Amino acid sequence: MNPTALITEFYAAFARHDSAGMAACYHEDVEFHDPVFGTLKGIQAKAMWQMLLERSKGSLKIVFSDVKASGSTGSAHWEAFYPFSKTGRNVHNVIDATFEFKDGKIIRHHDHFDLYRWSRQAFGLSGTLLGFTPFFKNKVRKIAQDSLKTYLLKYT
Repeated sequence: MNPTALITEFYAAFARHDSAGMAACYHEDVEFHDPVFGTLKGIQAKAMWQMLLERSKGSLKIVFSDVKASGSTGSAHWEAFYPFSKTGRNVHNVIDATFEFKDGKIIRHHDHFDLYRWSRQAFGLSGTLLGFTPFFKNKVRKIAQDSLKTYLLKYT
């Protein structure tokens, strides 16, 4: 599959809540990075998507656009709409993704978004007042990483 089609298939699988389809687009040695989970590798990255989709209970809406690829790199813009599970607050996250490819699969996937903007939506007043602080950002990361560790213990 060419890189543009691979990115398109990844997000199409995401939009239809198909974590196995998303995982099939990833190289076994994939490295994922975003401001919430930090860096995840291999099974962690694949399981993170599965966990998020399961927890969304069908309420997650994904829209993607501007898919581009040239050679061994690519990019896409995507947006997620969902109620944040911890607070029930509605979130509209705007993300720009970059990709690298190896052996016809995604080997690196980095999502870039404004964590402070996300925190304000997800946590309301506390996110607005504290979301820009290193303490708050580190707390959000720790909660996300601990949640994924617990999920992996149950499902692997």
